[in-house]
Amino acid sequence: MGKILNSKSLPNGKIIFEIMLDYEEALQLKGHVTNIHVFSENTLDISTNMSMRGRKEATKYFLIPKELRKGIKFKSPVKCQQIETPSKIMFVYIIDKFAEL
Repeated sequence: MGKILNSKSLPNGKIIFEIMLDYEEALQLKGHVTNIHVFSENTLDISTNMSMRGRKEATKYFLIPKELRKGIKFKSPVKCQQIETPSKIMFVYIIDKFAEL
């Protein structure tokens, strides 16, 4: 997991962060240096569950909490990424707010 080592405010309202990451986590960026999003596990305050369906519960679903459903178009394309650390697996889902099928 990463850690912010230093931050500097700019006059235009932006902030420069110096971030330290484990080598494996940096590799998961696959060389991309734009469209990076930074979040902390410490800010997660809504819990949800997984649902299992089908034969021998082979299909698993992440349930979207009611507090987060507003404004989601359920027919929008969804992208997903799995991020693994030594102790956790994180799934990041991205839904374009303005996409139309």
